[in-house]
Amino acid sequence: RMSRKLFTSLLLLVIFCYESVEAQKKRETLLSEKVTQMMEWASKRSVIKMNGDKFRRFVKAPPRNYSVVIMFTALQPQRQCGVCRQADEEFQVLANSWRYSSAFTNKVFFASVDFDEGSDVFQMLNMNSAPTFLHFPSKGKPRRSDTYELQVRGFAAEQLARWVADRTDVQIRVIRPPNYAGPLLLGFLLAVIGGLAYLRRHNLEFLFNKSVWAFSALCFVLIMTSGQMWNHIRGPPYAHKNPSTGQVSYIHGSSQAQFVAETHIVLLFNAAVTMGIVLLCEAATSDMDIGKRKIMCVAGIGLVMLFFSWLLSIFRAKYHGYPYRYGQTH
Repeated sequence: RMSRKLFTSLLLLVIFCYESVEAQKKRETLLSEKVTQMMEWASKRSVIKMNGDKFRRFVKAPPRNYSVVIMFTALQPQRQCGVCRQADEEFQVLANSWRYSSAFTNKVFFASVDFDEGSDVFQMLNMNSAPTFLHFPSKGKPRRSDTYELQVRGFAAEQLARWVADRTDVQIRVIRPPNYAGPLLLGFLLAVIGGLAYLRRHNLEFLFNKSVWAFSALCFVLIMTSGQMWNHIRGPPYAHKNPSTGQVSYIHGSSQAQFVAETHIVLLFNAAVTMGIVLLCEAATSDMDIGKRKIMCVAGIGLVMLFFSWLLSIFRAKYHGYPYRYGQTH
């Protein structure tokens, strides 16, 4: 009787071990097939296009030993998502930089899900805005830090690469295709200046005109103080359209970020305030008749008061503690 129990126990143990081994083999075979398929897709397209079925099979369903960075977007023309197209271009640059680098492995893949091709995925993730970048780690569920802070960091490929490195430990050196627009524009500008100098080679007094240099300096200062350099580094969207209400926001609600349209608005307002100050200075020092000087004075005061108040309104919208009070800490 003891030997029969022992034999039964050993038989059950052997069956259990066999089934475990078989399950492990099936798991490894399935994982190998998934990795092979992902590598095949990545060899044809750096950003793998996914629908609901592909997402559930290759991202959500185990087993998976690779990370997937997915851009959820809406690129169809009827969606009128200009920001999606800009973000898609930067995402393509990042994915191409990884795909064609010597360090490319199957550790991380880049994919995209378009709303019109995978609306069920959007519903599954309770997602109601685009573009959105999510990282699905090789183990476990995505955390809060696996959602890219687009409004704060912008969608420049360099910023996305830093985020990917933080989430996956994969360092991607962003390589952009050559852009000849800048050098060509600079060459054209130099050619125009050289041509004007040649045509007026017998009268170069305009080079010593204080008004020309003052205007050029003001333009440079206004461009730099409006936030254009921040836009160049961070690559923020031009504006934000709420997919639920359709309302377009041109001013970012946070003091830690901005839209491109916001810098244009601030540039215009600063230029108007500057013009008002110039008119006031001219009204005080000019030799014109008193009537014209009064008009310049009124126009200058109006420009300063109106546009400076609008600047304060923008400041108040972004810095919610304004107006500050004595003894208030921030």
